[in-house]
Amino acid sequence: MHDHVSGASEAGCHGDVVERAERLCRDRDLQFTRLRRDVLSTIASEPRPMGAYDITERLSAQGKRVAAVSVYRALDFLGEHGLVHRIASRNAFVSCGHDHGKAAKLVFLICRSCGGIDETTAPAVENALDTTLARSGFKPSSRILEVEGQCGACLAQEG
Repeated sequence: MHDHVSGASEAGCHGDVVERAERLCRDRDLQFTRLRRDVLSTIASEPRPMGAYDITERLSAQGKRVAAVSVYRALDFLGEHGLVHRIASRNAFVSCGHDHGKAAKLVFLICRSCGGIDETTAPAVENALDTTLARSGFKPSSRILEVEGQCGACLAQEG
């Protein structure tokens, strides 16, 4: 599980995400532009998901005047290459430091208390979903599972 809540590994996570993006773009002969790097770096530096306008404001506050449409284009590129994930229920983005392919079936665990998001897989749930989809003859265009609740750290604080 990738922990977007824990500040302990935040700096290491940030560096890993950007290094992975540089490597991926170099290997695929893609342009990792300054804006794409800045957008990814901004998302990776935050423990909670960020919306496009939050990213735009953060970059502008750093003296990098950018239009929201440019941030959306960068997010499209980063999402297409698995460097960020869109959390639909929050209309926001989190960085991804994993080397999983587009076919990876992910589950996002979203804490309502602290706003943190963990990325994980759940093969048993995915297999059951595959069976259900096959049985009904349904072909999904998107498969992102989001589960809202309370993370272990927040539960322990209530304890």
